[in-house]
Amino acid sequence: MPADEMARTLAATQAELEALRAELDETNRGVLALYAELDAQAENLRQATELKSRFLAYMSHEFRTPIGAIQSIARILQDRVDGPLTDEQEKQVRFIQTTSAEFADMVNDLLDLAKVEAGRIEVSPGWFEMVDVFSALRGMFKPVITNPDVVLIFEEPHGVPKLFSDDRKLAQILRNFISNALKFTQHGEIRVSAKRVSDQAVQFAVADTGIGIAPEFHHAIFQDYSQIDSPIQKRLRGTGLGLSLSKRLAELLGGEVALESEAHKGSTFYVTIPISVAPASAHVFDESSPS
Repeated sequence: MPADEMARTLAATQAELEALRAELDETNRGVLALYAELDAQAENLRQATELKSRFLAYMSHEFRTPIGAIQSIARILQDRVDGPLTDEQEKQVRFIQTTSAEFADMVNDLLDLAKVEAGRIEVSPGWFEMVDVFSALRGMFKPVITNPDVVLIFEEPHGVPKLFSDDRKLAQILRNFISNALKFTQHGEIRVSAKRVSDQAVQFAVADTGIGIAPEFHHAIFQDYSQIDSPIQKRLRGTGLGLSLSKRLAELLGGEVALESEAHKGSTFYVTIPISVAPASAHVFDESSPS
């Protein structure tokens, strides 16, 4: 190849390289600008999430005082401290008690969700027997079930070993499942059970004979503020947070939640957790054996 032709080819190649380098530099500047924008948006989102969590926590605390006052007054009336009640007055007081209890549950769910989102809920594990958790739940719901057409059954947890986990958080998950089942079951039963599903895990189930949930709504059940559009749902109050909170709590315990349901055929909500919570999930992890 002649020298002048080689020089022209080299010059053309150099020009292409320079153009490519300039294009690459421009792309890099664009990528850096995009990263900066994403960082700014992430910071804005973090601040917004923090503000939302602080707002929820603040409002939840503020709501607790008037709710407590309402419940105290209702108890005084129910105990007939100031005299007897007529049948209609007793019915109205029971309505106040039921409504204030529902309101208190909503506020507690909001506060717990705010704590979860802010990373301020810690797992405090210890050894416990499931019969004790079932017994506590049975006593908790006994005065709440006023519908004679619905029965709440706790099966004996045969074959379930002692668990090393946070019994309060597990009880809260099951309480949310049971409360949800009571809302949407007009006739039949709600059955709570536990079984060992592997060497490392135990599964709990709350099965009801209620209105059920169509498959197309399953994906939204455990999302925040999610409720299913149904005639019964429209008559009931609620934030839709109970199941979302249950999912978050199950994950804190190293487990997961699940659902089986069909419209008009009842629902079964599951929570599966490890027999022994993982050290990374626990605030304090006790490696000793159960007594």
